[in-house]
Amino acid sequence: MDISAFLLQLLIIILSAKVLGEIAASIQIPSVIGELTAGIIIGPSLFGWIESNQIIRLLSEIGVILLLFQVGLETDMSKLVRTGVKSALVAIGGFIAPFAFGFITSFYLFDLPLLVSLFVGGTLTATSIGITVRTLADINRQNSVEGQITLGAAVLDDIFGVILLSLLYEFTVTGVVSWINTAKVFLFVSVFFLVAPMVAKLLSHVIQYLDKKIDNPGLIPSTMISLVLFFAWLSHAVGAPELLGGFAAGVALSRRFFLPFGLAIKTEDSFSQQIDQQMTPIIQLFTPIFFVSVGLSLDLQSVDWSSSFFWYFSLILLVVAIATKFFGALLIKEPWPRKIVVGMAMVPRGEVGLIFAGLGSAAGVFEKEVYTSLVMVIAYTTLLSPFWIKLYYRTFKTQIDSLE
Repeated sequence: MDISAFLLQLLIIILSAKVLGEIAASIQIPSVIGELTAGIIIGPSLFGWIESNQIIRLLSEIGVILLLFQVGLETDMSKLVRTGVKSALVAIGGFIAPFAFGFITSFYLFDLPLLVSLFVGGTLTATSIGITVRTLADINRQNSVEGQITLGAAVLDDIFGVILLSLLYEFTVTGVVSWINTAKVFLFVSVFFLVAPMVAKLLSHVIQYLDKKIDNPGLIPSTMISLVLFFAWLSHAVGAPELLGGFAAGVALSRRFFLPFGLAIKTEDSFSQQIDQQMTPIIQLFTPIFFVSVGLSLDLQSVDWSSSFFWYFSLILLVVAIATKFFGALLIKEPWPRKIVVGMAMVPRGEVGLIFAGLGSAAGVFEKEVYTSLVMVIAYTTLLSPFWIKLYYRTFKTQIDSLE
């Protein structure tokens, strides 16, 4: 791509995200909706000024990695640990139910082939961590109990999704599934989450020491970016999504990080604040690119709006996609207002659902009508979930606040 053309595209992406994000916030709509809408407007769905390409996807990947780093940095580890079992229940229930009912709907109700039905079910298991945490952050609920339950569940959901995706892809290519390879991926990911935060914590003390000894205003952001990128690469190397490496690094640098066996290491408040202050402008530059790229990935002009199969399949699948994500939330022992919030927060499929659908399309599993139906389900759950969550908090604010 010509460098001048790319610079113009980047200008349009950043400017449109900022303008529409601010407009959305000014009329009491989550700013993430404005950024997603920007991608739809400038992308193939409307004006067609920009198409998602490899460079934009790479920048958006950096954006979501940095977003998860910031989420980890601001995470209250004591709350996250306390909600661990509940997060696991939400993740397991919200993974099995969409997969099972997505498969049953496709295979038995619409007579789709076995492999197609498995991929449809797999696509519905997705939860977009980026959309979920940004929505909760927009209404300042990311550190609430329901926010921590959702965060933990979304992280686990991503891990389950990667394992399922590898199983389905292997089945597509070879016709068989290697449970040994699956067990290896799960083992590597588990070890990574145990070891990576401890290593990141040790490295942060080295960075803190160097910051005191060296008079260099750019030391903290440059070393922090390097640390995050290293753990993102390491996460990918062990078979986990890159963004979880960013989250692990952020958790390790939070003000109180727990080691195994009940030990804890505190990070000086001043140093944590320095990291937050100096990293925030960089994060705010890259994260809108991610949300715009999600909008760019949706090509609504390619949808055959006259197809009866499209309408029946997408609408029924939409009901399944929404309802089954509440299944995990119903398993936890929490008051109903909190269960409903957790269920709603797990609904957005976003980029994770698009990855599943895109892989199925690239592998020749999905025909065009099935693929476009899935894209519409992903678009609906991604665009409207932030509205539901904000409206629910506004309507039941008193009841939810009384639970804290």
